[in-house]
Amino acid sequence: MRNLLLYLIIIVAISTSTVKGQAPVNDTPQVLEKLYGRLLSNYVDIDRLRINDSIRFIIDSYVKSDTVFNHRFKNLRYLGQITSPDSLLKIVTWNLVLGSGQSRYFCYFIRKTEPGKENRIYRLTSTYREDQVTTDTVYAEPDWYGALYYDIKPYIINDKKCWILLGIDYGNPFISRKIIEVLSFTPDASIIFGKKWFASEEKIKFREVFEYASNGMMSLRFSSDISIVFDHLVPFSPALKDDRQYYGSDYSFDAYNFENGLWRLKINVDARNKE
Repeated sequence: MRNLLLYLIIIVAISTSTVKGQAPVNDTPQVLEKLYGRLLSNYVDIDRLRINDSIRFIIDSYVKSDTVFNHRFKNLRYLGQITSPDSLLKIVTWNLVLGSGQSRYFCYFIRKTEPGKENRIYRLTSTYREDQVTTDTVYAEPDWYGALYYDIKPYIINDKKCWILLGIDYGNPFISRKIIEVLSFTPDASIIFGKKWFASEEKIKFREVFEYASNGMMSLRFSSDISIVFDHLVPFSPALKDDRQYYGSDYSFDAYNFENGLWRLKINVDARNKE
């Protein structure tokens, strides 16, 4: 408890010494690294929650700064930080694993608005859940399913701005999920997840969700502005078909290619770098 109070004192000092228009002080990455280290080494949920509150205190101050789009914390393995190529959207995210089973995702979306106005900040949280992320509906901020996003690209469709996100979800102890998501904003600036944009097997989905064994690995990446490439997933044996906790890569690749206004699934593509 004494050490936790010491960290809180340090955090308050950092927050009060960061003035508007300046980058966070140099000690902030070290403090975050120590806090994330304490999350890994501490096995008591109540202490993990307190440590995570300290992390949220720092990140909340950080995302409000004028320099958030120009600054990136380096060498922080457990903090996701991505900025869209158009520099209009930044995502900061991490997850908190708890022994009680109520593990959680924390995500900040920072959106640039009109010049001279403050950035708009969205703070999302979600508890791990085993239920599948559905592909036939949109999600809003209150019912966000939770994920860690690791890549982003902007697109304009029908004169409307949106962003494709690539993410991963560890919410099921037996199944990992990777997700191709579409993020957009309503006229009143609310977040919307999903767009009926992914054509697969005679159906058009709002997002694509891949499920595979939690101890396995799967690649999912942008190959270009019009192609998203990923591992082809198969069951470990024919008898395990449709049981996704026994699915993994067969080392071939599929892709979604943007054609005629839709992302269309193509099986067995050559994913090698043409250069």
